[in-house]
Amino acid sequence: AVLLLYLLSFGLDTAYGLGVTPGYLLPPNFWVWTLLTHGPPGAWRPAWPAASVATLGAAGRLLEPLWGALELLVFFAVVNVSVGLLGALAYFLTYVASFHLAYLFTIRIHGGLGFLGGVLVALKQTMGDSTVLKVPQVRMKAVPMLLLLLLALLRLAALVESNILASYGFGLLSSWVYLRFYQRHSRGRGDMSDHFAFATFFPEILQPVVGLVANLVHSILVKVKVCRKTVKRYDVGAPSSITISLPGTDPQDAERRR
Repeated sequence: AVLLLYLLSFGLDTAYGLGVTPGYLLPPNFWVWTLLTHGPPGAWRPAWPAASVATLGAAGRLLEPLWGALELLVFFAVVNVSVGLLGALAYFLTYVASFHLAYLFTIRIHGGLGFLGGVLVALKQTMGDSTVLKVPQVRMKAVPMLLLLLLALLRLAALVESNILASYGFGLLSSWVYLRFYQRHSRGRGDMSDHFAFATFFPEILQPVVGLVANLVHSILVKVKVCRKTVKRYDVGAPSSITISLPGTDPQDAERRR
């Protein structure tokens, strides 16, 4: 299917019918189906098939055994819809600020970079300490932000369009929010571990500042009931160095009671 859409994109404007066009997503058009279909069209024609196959292959090989096929499908849908909505909102706000109609009707949000960002975030969560490049040493947990930085530099050099950067960036954000707060699993919902905090996506020197801002935003979202409070879970069956003394359990105390 990916290869077929890639070939069709040379003769047909698949991005128009399947991609998210901010102005057409809004009333009175309501092209809501594009929220689900904007992933397949090629973002970069020469590189899209390889990148798409690699992303789907990584998701199927590394994530499906952990999550199951249904959860992987849910993850794909959540990221795809979120990228479409957030991208359309961002371009609409840009239009409001600039009154440039191109942001509503010329921009197309399409391609699989949003899902690529989501897969990289999931791999950071599940295998963040794995080394993906030995020289220079790069760990999996650093890959999502390194690619975002690369795309930002390419955008500044006018080598890629803004929708490429927007799709990938919103893919990172939406997948982290879903995995952090909402994904259901056998231990409950979400992943509130410290190694998956938002600040860990940034270099260590920036993490205190990013963490402070992220905690402030999280507190606001908790108050408006968009996110839930952080709840620490402890395995009471696991070995622990914590000793709890209860009244009457000391042998001398028991002897005095007798």
